[in-house]
Amino acid sequence: MKSDRKTALGRRLFLRTLGAGAAAAAAVPLATDAEADNASEDEKRKARYRESEEVKTYYRVNRYPT
Repeated sequence: MKSDRKTALGRRLFLRTLGAGAAAAAAVPLATDAEADNASEDEKRKARYRESEEVKTYYRVNRYPT
């Protein structure tokens, strides 16, 4: 009976440690500092989408209207 009790306490300790470790791991990314946006206004407003040959081929193959 005592060996069953030791095993039960061992499992409880393991699960308690596992839970504490998960909580600590989840808190670490939240503790980082926020970075400022360093892009200029022109960089924010520039067009990023280009209809290249690969994009045209994708549309043609998947039958999207161009």
